[in-house]
Amino acid sequence: MKKPHESSNFLEEMQGVEKLTQDKISSHTIYTPAQQSLDYRRNAAEKHSKKYENFLTDGEVEQVEPQEILSFKISGIQPNVFKNLKNAKYRFDYHLDLHRMSVKQARNAVFKLISSAEVEDFRCFLITHGKGERSENPAKLKSYVNHWLKQIEQVVAFHSALSKHGGTGSVYVLLKKPKQKRKINQAKYE
Repeated sequence: MKKPHESSNFLEEMQGVEKLTQDKISSHTIYTPAQQSLDYRRNAAEKHSKKYENFLTDGEVEQVEPQEILSFKISGIQPNVFKNLKNAKYRFDYHLDLHRMSVKQARNAVFKLISSAEVEDFRCFLITHGKGERSENPAKLKSYVNHWLKQIEQVVAFHSALSKHGGTGSVYVLLKKPKQKRKINQAKYE
């Protein structure tokens, strides 16, 4: 219970105190549950559509030579995994042949393959881009493929193929394990 002198002391102490103005929260926008739901759905749709936008460049890229060996791996990949890729020890889940395609057609084909890889459960595949030795612009597609594969987050490594699979006119590509398989693998070793 309050004593009468406690409330009078409080009032005396509070004299001269001014109300603070609030400047952190906008008082203009009042969200209704329907508006919040609409905003959430709009943001989700935008993220979904961006996931399927072809982000591979179609501008100028660094040219490589027709006989040049393409080789790339992200840091942290195990040496034996890369060695097995280089020596074609992994089974190819798919072979994409880009011969006689324009840069635009090849760009769409590579993007479509990468986009469907997780759904189709592709982990390793072969892309034949050709050497372009007899072309007006030698190794044009090869240069684009080299650049595109480095742009793709799922690609952990690629290397020019053995001669029986097209030599420097093809590349072996290794993708990250799909999320589901990573979870299964983690659970197996815990």
